[in-house]
Amino acid sequence: MATRTVSVSTVVSQLRSGAPQAHPAAPAYQALAEGLRRLVADGRILDGTRLPSERTLTAALGTSRTTVAAAYAVLRDRGYLVSRQGSGSVVTVPGGRSGGGPLGPGDTSLDLIDLSIAAPSAPPGMAEAFEEAVSELPRHLGGAGYSPFGLPELRELLAQRYATRGLETTPGQIMVTTGALAALSVVLRAMVGPGDRVLMESPTYPNALASVRDSGARTVGLPLDAAGLDPHALDVALRQSSATLAYLIPDFQNPTGTLVDESTRVQVAASLRRQRAVAVIDETPAELGIDVADHEMPRPLAAFDERAVTLGSASKTYWGGLRVGWLRAPERDVARLEQARLSLDLGVPVLEQLVLKRLLVKRDSVLAHRRSELRSSRDALTAALRRRLPDWRFTVPTGGLSLWCELPQPRSSALCDAVAPLGVRLAPGSSFGVEGGLESFVRIPYAVHGDVLTDAVDRIARAWGLVAEGPAAGTARGTLIA
Repeated sequence: MATRTVSVSTVVSQLRSGAPQAHPAAPAYQALAEGLRRLVADGRILDGTRLPSERTLTAALGTSRTTVAAAYAVLRDRGYLVSRQGSGSVVTVPGGRSGGGPLGPGDTSLDLIDLSIAAPSAPPGMAEAFEEAVSELPRHLGGAGYSPFGLPELRELLAQRYATRGLETTPGQIMVTTGALAALSVVLRAMVGPGDRVLMESPTYPNALASVRDSGARTVGLPLDAAGLDPHALDVALRQSSATLAYLIPDFQNPTGTLVDESTRVQVAASLRRQRAVAVIDETPAELGIDVADHEMPRPLAAFDERAVTLGSASKTYWGGLRVGWLRAPERDVARLEQARLSLDLGVPVLEQLVLKRLLVKRDSVLAHRRSELRSSRDALTAALRRRLPDWRFTVPTGGLSLWCELPQPRSSALCDAVAPLGVRLAPGSSFGVEGGLESFVRIPYAVHGDVLTDAVDRIARAWGLVAEGPAAGTARGTLIA
């Protein structure tokens, strides 16, 4: 398998934008080694990547050859670099490389492009946030370590964030969980009984769909139109189904990427009140506006419906390996949600809460970098699709993590089966359907680098050429769709 390479201009740019300031007394080689180590630790330079040669990096940085050679030597000593005659210096992650999701036995190839998961790698500064959190941890070690509803300082920051977005919130309305799915499980445990109906958009987030069904509830699909959520269709579906809960994703919906405007939110809230249904609003993608600035975002749907419960997570905004989520509930529902929570688990690891606290403090700079990356990747993906698959249709989303593509023929599952041997994992449209169907659609996340997406589209186009005129296959199999 060919070794990855990274250009010297990319390394220099990342060093200048992502590396922390070195101690003034630190030798230049130590500062350079630490900067490169941080890039590896943050996932900016991946395991198996060949670094620029010492001579090339010396010229690009305008430093001495001795400085670069000494920095590379430090990285070798610390287990971050392996140098071989004729192969150059190749990055290695101490402890071994691990993938972003379950790939199955033997699926460890560097050539596999996993697009079944719409989640980005960690942003610059993640390793630093963990290091800072570790330094803060000792003051928490005197207690039992349980925090069933979250650290007070983290709940305060999350409440402030809601208030900034136009939804007044107290820390007592916040419960910290191990991700948005865990928050959804708390809501389902507290508010849904066997046989109750839960309305869900179709398409929707597959793991949420599975959680609702596992709770014993019956799911009711609400088809989305090109603009997203239709208030009239919602009203009709709620009235006909007598659903007690409605799980909705109004902000850069997963998988369609649609953003519900404020006037529609007002109508949706009115329908929910009229039909006496409680909204469970998944805001996991809400911070990922690409072409929409924070001040241009609609207010949270809960600002128009005081009974709504809102779910959030650090996984899409920051990193999936940071297993911290939360829910915001009306004050009248807090007690029963807390009781349901205690029957599921006793809290989130303290260290991870401290990491998220650090990231929230640095939110603006972290998100600016994240949004810039997503814009570049989204544009690379759309350009590649228009060039290689011009008969595919899609609407370019203004935010979120994925493109929802309509195929000329209903062969989504067959495409996913055909592209797998070419080294691309995709999730078929049927995985997102509440009541099946959606074989004319496929989700393509743009949470990876644009060059990787261009390569992936080339492989997808080859696979599509094989299946476009053949018989449709059964639903493709998978174990995780994020």
